[in-house]
Amino acid sequence: MKKIFILTGEPSGDKLASKVISNLKQINPNINYLSVGGENLRSLGVKSIFSLNEITYLGFTNVILNLFKINKKINQTVKSIIDFDPDILFTVDSPDFTLRVAKKVKNINSKIKTVHYVAPQVWIWREGRVKKIKNFIDHIFLLFDFEKKYFEKEKVSCEFVGHPLLENTGQVETDISKVIDKNKKIISIFAGSRKSELTVLTPILLNFIKLMNEKHSDIIYFFHSTKDYSDLLNSFIDKSELSNCKIISKDEIKASILKKSIFAVAKSGTVSLEICNAKIPSIILYKMNILNFLIIKSLVKTKYANIINFAANEEVIPELLQSDCNPKNIYNSVDSFLNNARKIENQIAKTEMVLERLRSKKSPSKLASISLNNFLR
Repeated sequence: MKKIFILTGEPSGDKLASKVISNLKQINPNINYLSVGGENLRSLGVKSIFSLNEITYLGFTNVILNLFKINKKINQTVKSIIDFDPDILFTVDSPDFTLRVAKKVKNINSKIKTVHYVAPQVWIWREGRVKKIKNFIDHIFLLFDFEKKYFEKEKVSCEFVGHPLLENTGQVETDISKVIDKNKKIISIFAGSRKSELTVLTPILLNFIKLMNEKHSDIIYFFHSTKDYSDLLNSFIDKSELSNCKIISKDEIKASILKKSIFAVAKSGTVSLEICNAKIPSIILYKMNILNFLIIKSLVKTKYANIINFAANEEVIPELLQSDCNPKNIYNSVDSFLNNARKIENQIAKTEMVLERLRSKKSPSKLASISLNNFLR
């Protein structure tokens, strides 16, 4: 029986990987899997050798402070992969973790085919990584067509498949009438998928909600979370004494909640694509310690943090970063949208134009699964 080891580094990668593997299981049911994954891969019956929580470190300083732990996890993961002896090592996103593992694995056993999904964002920073990657990655699935030129220039085997979060799957909506009051409007909150992000952003977001409650009393706020961090979010909400905040962790309900939302406030990241795909107006925010910010600012070569804004070459979605990421600014930005229907319509129209350029013509998950299956031959 053929074997695939799936290596992710955070919940967003786990979600992307699960979409591909779900399709692959339909194409070829005779594959044995092992992973470093989360709840989405677990739901497909794929065992993880340890919890994602153990490796989701954020920022340069946190990585430095946890360097011994990270190296230990890398070595543990490499040993597990070598012992499993897969036909394919399928790495997904989180390049600072997954690609370091892939390099070590390839050096030990060059017969293991290495396929990576979600190319490092070389169009934002560290373009020189491409030359290194080609020495240990056999093939890369690209999210965006514009990325091809960076890899083809170095003769790296690559393939544009698209982003699964942009798939229009025609998913049947889940009845959420028992979850929400029909007289309440919904704002979806995405505070992050890592503990360090949640710890920084959740207090800011809760104070934003307090400001909103002074003017908008008919809104309920849903925090979209993984099961692993629901308790952490609950502790913040309990301390805030806010009664109009809820946590949702089931994916099928998350999608329905998002579609029913009048607005979304989200941490900068791939979730922005999901929000735009649902045609929900939004803003994005991000905050990290000043040292991390200064390091990244010196390396980044684009002026936008968000992929939609980067592709549009304008700030279609407001970005509230660092000092601008505070309760008052978030409130002012959201309130300005809620008071201006034309502003909402304009953002949705522009994001739709951008998404049309970013979407692949076929299902990204199916394209990636077919390609993976071909690599097994």
